[in-house]
Amino acid sequence: MMLARSRHWRHDDRGSSAIEFALVAPAFLLLAIGVTYACLLLFTIGSMQYAVEDGARCASVRTAVCSSAQSTVTYAASVYRGPVKSPTFSYAAARCGHQVTGSVNFTFYMVVTTLTVPLSATACYP
Repeated sequence: MMLARSRHWRHDDRGSSAIEFALVAPAFLLLAIGVTYACLLLFTIGSMQYAVEDGARCASVRTAVCSSAQSTVTYAASVYRGPVKSPTFSYAAARCGHQVTGSVNFTFYMVVTTLTVPLSATACYP
């Protein structure tokens, strides 16, 4: 009688899907959150690069809109569409033409700690 119960217990697969889910779910959630943060980081980089390029182009070509350093910085800040809301832009007349530089800190919020990645972009338009 005891031998029959032992065989039945070894071949019982009830609850195996719950155990598989418990093993796979944390890795899947970490992967999904990591991909989301990577997409936000790439979007921030792209938006920052576009804003400084358009700001430098505006200072060179659209002199009525970007007539001073402050108006060029304001224009570049208005073009930026990234998820981080506090970028810093600067303008300088350089040897290459009109140079606009932007910087921002992108923060990864983790359960235990935070990781801050400094991002910067520079564009020069003759």
